Amino acid sequence: MALTIGIVGLPNVGKSTLFNALTRAEVLAANYPFATIDPNVGVVPLPDPRLAQLASVFGSEKLVPATVSFVDIAGIVKGASEGEGLGNKFLANIREADAICQVTRAFSDPDVTRVEGSTTPEGDMETISTELILADLQTIENSMQRLEKETKRKTIEPSVLENVLKAKELLETGVTLYQGAEKAGIDVAELRELQLMTAKPFIYVFNTDEEGLADEAMQKQLRELVAPAEAIFLDAKFEAELIELDADEAAEMLESTGQDEAGLDKLARVGFDTLGLQTYLTAGPKESRAWTIPKGATAPEAAGVIHTDFQRGFIKAEIVSFDQLMEAGSMAEAKAHGWVRMEGKDYVMRDGDVVEFRFNV
Repeated sequence: MALTIGIVGLPNVGKSTLFNALTRAEVLAANYPFATIDPNVGVVPLPDPRLAQLASVFGSEKLVPATVSFVDIAGIVKGASEGEGLGNKFLANIREADAICQVTRAFSDPDVTRVEGSTTPEGDMETISTELILADLQTIENSMQRLEKETKRKTIEPSVLENVLKAKELLETGVTLYQGAEKAGIDVAELRELQLMTAKPFIYVFNTDEEGLADEAMQKQLRELVAPAEAIFLDAKFEAELIELDADEAAEMLESTGQDEAGLDKLARVGFDTLGLQTYLTAGPKESRAWTIPKGATAPEAAGVIHTDFQRGFIKAEIVSFDQLMEAGSMAEAKAHGWVRMEGKDYVMRDGDVVEFRFNV
């Protein structure tokens, strides 16, 4: 599934350092605004320890994880909604993303230049939110005349215009749609045609240092500020160093800092979930693989991810949960326990289903 997460933030907050670490790519990470001019796309493997366990049961030759796509978008500055910096180009790139990962500086380093007016994480987040809100209000304003005409002609449902007006009212209070739509009774699905940026799911990454990673009070305050979005605290420089190590060295380095999981691994998992995705698993001698599907996908839709012929000719899906398969130790034992079941076209897939599809070609 070609869904992407756009990485945004003010210049010099560590976006490109984070992107480099995520993708192990050689994207320019320079200490001046607009070092990143064209969006860079990176495909990141989703950490999934289940694959290695499946491979041990089935004797698989290789592991194929699910992936998350990140787009590194150049730094936004105050006035971007009016074209400041390279604002219009970058806002267009954000509109194309399915979710937004906002990177915010939460470290102190006099050698890394702050953009004018940037002093605190809260202020930086407000700058970004304000620019996205202003851009969304401009989009709504440009669409109002057309929407009013289409409502009168009954070519769209009145509820569309009602929700757009509610969205405009909420945005004018300085609250993003992602944060406030539910409480304001706004049906975000009715706004889809407008591609409003603040209606997209948000993830907040606070690029901090060793001191910040240990500051639970600061983290609690920022988590509450960005709710209901997820907040992730990491040190982008540390993460970049971590990926250069082998697995044992990386685990030892994480343990020495009191962390049980790399920040990048958490970001990939949270990003995957934020996009509304889950995985099902297949396994055999050639490979153990995680397949990406939307939450709520049916068995035939899941089969179609492997090949469209599988969906067209779908008959049944032979399914066992990953946990039950591991407890049994083999498919034969799982069947002996009655844990392997045949599911039909109406079955809604669950994360971690281990599946073999039956179909007519």
